[in-house]
Amino acid sequence: MYNRRKFIKISAAGASLAALSPNVFASGSTKADPPARFPIVISTWDFGIAANKEAWKTLAKGGRALDAVEAGVKIPEADLKNHSVGKAGYPDRDGHVTLDACIMDEFGNCGAVAAMEYIAHPISVARAVMEKTPHVMLAGEGATQFAVEHGFKKEKLLTPESEKAWKEWLKTAKYAPVINFENTQGMEPGGANNHDTIGMLAIDAKGNISGACTTSGMAWKLHGRVGDSPIIGAGLYVDNEVGGATSTGVGEEVIRNVGSFLVVELMRQGYTPENACKEAVNRIIKKKPETAKGIQVGFLAINKKGEYGAYAIQKGFSFAVCNKDKQDQLIKGNSFY
Repeated sequence: MYNRRKFIKISAAGASLAALSPNVFASGSTKADPPARFPIVISTWDFGIAANKEAWKTLAKGGRALDAVEAGVKIPEADLKNHSVGKAGYPDRDGHVTLDACIMDEFGNCGAVAAMEYIAHPISVARAVMEKTPHVMLAGEGATQFAVEHGFKKEKLLTPESEKAWKEWLKTAKYAPVINFENTQGMEPGGANNHDTIGMLAIDAKGNISGACTTSGMAWKLHGRVGDSPIIGAGLYVDNEVGGATSTGVGEEVIRNVGSFLVVELMRQGYTPENACKEAVNRIIKKKPETAKGIQVGFLAINKKGEYGAYAIQKGFSFAVCNKDKQDQLIKGNSFY
């Protein structure tokens, strides 16, 4: 027969067990959650491989995810063969190379620059905005002024190769975006490169998440145009309790759907990373089905466990993954079409 003292002891023991093992009794299972899959870094497109390797140098040493993503995306920003990110980016229709970037850490801090000229590493300026100002975003001349005041080198960004392509485009001045640049035989004078952004997400050894996104935007755009890449919640969003997401492609449609924030919120509701990306893509298609047939938008996401996934409107979207087992993995994302 139970007495009051024995009942209290049993109840206390049960409470202690539940506190130590909150997942033991979930869904009738006696198995704990699988071990976390981090450190890990993922990023958009094939140029993400080199970017990931640079980010991994920080992660492998136990460094912070924020430092890793900044270092990682600076690789394509400095690549003179990359005409959609950083210094060698194709200009707008007036011949100006304008750069966009944003960064977000595990505490929800974020910084961004938009339509900034003359500074080769917008991601580092975005971080400086985050850490040294009360603001989230600086744009245009103000962003350049801030960068110079904080020691960034001012330089001409329009490279001879990019200038040549721009002058060739001026012969027709036809703006006709292509779906995936890597699926074409070359950059046509009238085409605009949608292979336009590197978005990177990393989880460090402590399980903290950060993200970065940087681009020169769409070639031959209207001067002053800003896409989704520097906009927190559109081109990038991180919630350290849930996961992170980033996007690539036609930024206008991502902005209209607050895409990366949507993906993270769907993961909060229990969606897998790929299914969350898929739902975000489906919403774009549902709102503008005819427009969606001729454009590319892709989302890439990672959750708190280190599970990742992607989904795009069109075939051809790829993303790179780097962890302790694989340093140069490139995965083809699934797509609606």
